Amino acid sequence: MVYDLNTDIDRERFKRRVSALYERRALVECSERKPQRSGRQNRYLHAILGEFAMQTGNTMEYVKREYFKRSCNPELFVRTAYDKLAKRDVERLRSSRDLDTGEMTTAIERFRNWAAAEAGIDLPAPDDLQWIEYIEREMQHKKAWL
Repeated sequence: MVYDLNTDIDRERFKRRVSALYERRALVECSERKPQRSGRQNRYLHAILGEFAMQTGNTMEYVKREYFKRSCNPELFVRTAYDKLAKRDVERLRSSRDLDTGEMTTAIERFRNWAAAEAGIDLPAPDDLQWIEYIEREMQHKKAWL
């Protein structure tokens, strides 16, 4: 069951349901639903990562991992966890699919700003559809190298 806790009626329904489950000592799972990213936002991210990769000679995977996640957005992507076998903390990268629309917008803006300031690479704005379509065509031509 999904409850919208912004509405009074759903808040009350949620409280009753949780109380009943609590009384029964039930095994439960509770999670928050975040707004999902749009297909357009995913397409845009793919295009700007591809453009940066083509201009720097790196693979898209490298650009996404090292520049987009580690350099520009470590607080959104970099996680540290203790590895029992290695007996030390290890770094793990969060998947971009776990970000909601707002987090992804922030991450993309940081990357665009960083690309311009640090690498001297201008990337298209989300509404620059002609430039994005051009990048997508170029990425198709260079598919084997990205």
